[in-house]
Amino acid sequence: MMRGQDTAGAHPLPGPRPASPGSPAWPPASRSCARPSPEARIRHNDYGPLRPADLGDWRPRLTVSVVIPAHDCQDALDRTLAGLAAQSYPAALTEVVVADDGSSPELRVPGLAPARTRIVRVPRGRWGRGWARQTGADAARGDVVHWIDSDMVLDREHLEAHMRWHHLASYAVVLGDVLFTPDGPAPSAREIFTAVGAGAAAGLFDETVPHAYRVGVLEETRGLREAGAGAYRLHSGATASVSAALLRAAGGVNTGLTMGEDTDLGYRLAQAGAVFVPDPQARSWHLGSSTVMRREKEVHRHNWSLLPDLIPDLRWLRTHPRRSWLVPYVEVVVDARGASYEDVRASVDAALAGTLADVAVTVLGPWRDLTSERHPSLDDPMLDLRLVRNFYAHEPRVRLAGELAATSAPAPFRLTCPAGRVLAADSLTELVRLAEREGYGLLSVVLGEGTDGIEAMRLERAAAFARAALVDDAQVDDAHKTGALDDTVHELFGSFWVSAEEFGVTTAEEAEPATGDPAKWRASSAKWRREAERLRGETETLRAEVESLRAELERAEGERPRGHLREIISAAMRQRKTG
Repeated sequence: MMRGQDTAGAHPLPGPRPASPGSPAWPPASRSCARPSPEARIRHNDYGPLRPADLGDWRPRLTVSVVIPAHDCQDALDRTLAGLAAQSYPAALTEVVVADDGSSPELRVPGLAPARTRIVRVPRGRWGRGWARQTGADAARGDVVHWIDSDMVLDREHLEAHMRWHHLASYAVVLGDVLFTPDGPAPSAREIFTAVGAGAAAGLFDETVPHAYRVGVLEETRGLREAGAGAYRLHSGATASVSAALLRAAGGVNTGLTMGEDTDLGYRLAQAGAVFVPDPQARSWHLGSSTVMRREKEVHRHNWSLLPDLIPDLRWLRTHPRRSWLVPYVEVVVDARGASYEDVRASVDAALAGTLADVAVTVLGPWRDLTSERHPSLDDPMLDLRLVRNFYAHEPRVRLAGELAATSAPAPFRLTCPAGRVLAADSLTELVRLAEREGYGLLSVVLGEGTDGIEAMRLERAAAFARAALVDDAQVDDAHKTGALDDTVHELFGSFWVSAEEFGVTTAEEAEPATGDPAKWRASSAKWRREAERLRGETETLRAEVESLRAELERAEGERPRGHLREIISAAMRQRKTG
């Protein structure tokens, strides 16, 4: 919205004006929490179609809560708050929440700080960055939560640069630009306040360096526009902002993590439909080098013991062939309602026996109806369901559920498999590989023609359906049941139809039982079976070409010596291979 527009509840820029002790309660009663309509429709992570307003030339209306996790850092916090007190984003739309993570003495709000700054304390007995971030987020009342570290200096338009994107797309996660200053003495809080207010914060530092990894990723991906599903990897708590609603949808911050919580949150925000937007105009400076810059190998050693369990997308950290992980890469759903025990078992066992090991299976059925009251052991009308429950009761990768959850997140993919359909050893591996390579949001595996139309397996990307629900303003659980989001998923991520035969999907009657080492032998069998079919086809083609050449030679020149014919055929075959 441009400055010249008369918009109810909007606040003109530039900001901020000091608030008097009698300022009205925050957030302002006139604020609008409704997101823009229609919602922006961004394909993959290409935020290029969004056109943010020029800094200083628009009217903001959304409120922002700046959340700062902090521990024993009063001097650094004083500098950070001084820079926040001189921001261009309206003070009436801004609050600051400092989450004190057990500091001794307790942190306090200095005199030079935004008017609406308060301190909340991590609950007694809890500690760490995960707890601090979530404690601050729980106390935040803004439309947008903006994380920053406690040792940051933000440029005058930093908050404004972030917030203009949130006015365009409710599912934007904005990443600020960070430069690192040398270790050593830092400017005073008063110097920072004066320089930031004058738009001269860059002059405070004689020497700065960027984070090399971040710079490289941005260059390789056109500023994340071509980063696809991996854009979340640049999400950093040093300066990142997200709508409070999207943060809740993603499940908030993992309070069990003392490091790596920003990467974990970024991944789950991606599964909730986020698009990640790095803004070079949201400038900031980290006072001194970061822990990663000083102790990179140690940080990786620590985080890489935790993140593989939580982020299945980090494939290089999941190299063990048979380990179970907390978050699966694919959730396979098999509906046992009305199906035989044998059909359900064939589908579930095949899913568990594939070359893609980090799989979990959800079996749908009316499990609550299976009471412990006396019933006939062999003539029970619910016997098949009881047998399924008996067989998988203690399999940790199988969950019996009464209904399907709205999303597979944090698992990035969900495959719905009709009972009695059997995956080959590498079917799931190849389907996911195709979806990842092309970025598809939906793959449909055609199984045949049924009474209700085409019967198909569906491989669904959680992030794609979450994004589609956001832009369609739909309830993902209701819309998902009817396939109402499929067209939007196709528009934003693409979808594709494949045949069951192409990916080795068969029926329970046709499939071989999963015995021995299925991940090895079934994959090998399927691979060589397909290779044999390919070679058989090439042989038939070659035989036809040879006969054609023979007939042509005989017609043109009569009988030729056998050896010369072989030379001609060999030359033709060489030409075919090179051509």
